[in-house]
This record gives sequence, C-alpha cells and structure tokens, in this order.
Amino acid sequence: GEDQRQHLELARDIVRRFNAQYCKGNKFKKLCKAQGVPSRPTFTEPEAMIVKEGARVMSLSDGTSKMSKSDPNDASRINVLDPPKVIRDKIKKCKTDLFKGIEWDNPERPEATNLLNIYLVVQEGRTKEDIAEEVKDMSWGEFKPILADAIVAHLEPIQKRYNEVRADDEYLQSVLRDGADSANVIASQTLNSARVSMGFTKRF
Repeated sequence: GEDQRQHLELARDIVRRFNAQYCKGNKFKKLCKAQGVPSRPTFTEPEAMIVKEGARVMSLSDGTSKMSKSDPNDASRINVLDPPKVIRDKIKKCKTDLFKGIEWDNPERPEATNLLNIYLVVQEGRTKEDIAEEVKDMSWGEFKPILADAIVAHLEPIQKRYNEVRADDEYLQSVLRDGADSANVIASQTLNSARVSMGFTKRF
C-alpha cells in the first residue's frame, strides 16, 4: 500500500548508494572475474507496485486514519478471514456521516470516500464514474449491505483457498521448505556478490 512507499524509497536509496560505491569501474570488474561472479550491480532497485485507487484503505471507525491490523478495535478493519456475518456487521456499524447522497473526494466526507474506494477495489472492472452514478442517490442504509456483499464475494475465493491449504499440512510444509530452499540459494548468490564487490572473497 501507499503507506509502505517510504520503506521502499529507503531501500532504493541504499541500493543506489551501494551500487555506486562498489559496483563500478575496472577494479570491480576484475574482482568479479577473479571470483567468478557476474560483473553487474549487486542489487536491483525495487519498483513500487501500488494501485492508483485504493492504495491506502482507511479505518472503518475513522476515515482520516489508516486501516491497521494493529488497531486494538477489531471493528475498525476488515480481516481477510472474517466470516461473512462479521463483515456485514462491521460495515453496518462503520462510521458514516449525515450528508445526503454518497459522493467521492469531498474533504468533508472522508468516510464516504473510504467506503467508495473499498467498493471500487473489490470489484474488478468497475470505474469511479459508474460507481458514482450507481450510488449517488443512495442512503447509507441502502449502500452498506451492497458494499458488504461485494466485500464478502471478493474474499470468498481467498478464504476458500486458505482453508484448503491449511487443511493439508503436509503440502503446506513442503511449500514452505521449497520456498526457504529457493530463497537461501538466491540470498547466498546476492551475499557473495556483495562480498566480492566490497573486496572480500566469496563464501563457498
């Protein structure tokens, strides 16, 4: 989400600094050739993959605060594994306002914008324009059940797959082992490349 961008930018700064300091010039190429590692920059700059709409989902209890799993109020968020009834109850009780109609991007109506953003991101192929047209004359009492149904439908296949995987512990453990093995191979290659770039010998 958008709130992770600052961490991504820190990683990008570190990558650029390391590559600029250690991964350039003939000395770097000679070190790489002597140690048998590729003479390319050690690290790749990460790129943000953040959707334009819904990049930051706000709290159900306060449309100006980020939705967070660390919030002590469970009703402030939708958890991926929340049962349909829990989702419907949370949406039914979530904070709204007293304005007539439902609209996007009114700074005086942060909860309206937040709930519309959620409605948008859980429905593939929808646009802000067609949703705005759909809901413009609705009351909150009319919109909330529709929003809850859309969230439930969006999470249903995710929850189904989660339960399938959790039910087969042997398969789950094998996937975790395979993933750890693959990650260790890649991490070892990157570590060796970093060591060589800095003038150390690689580990075997």
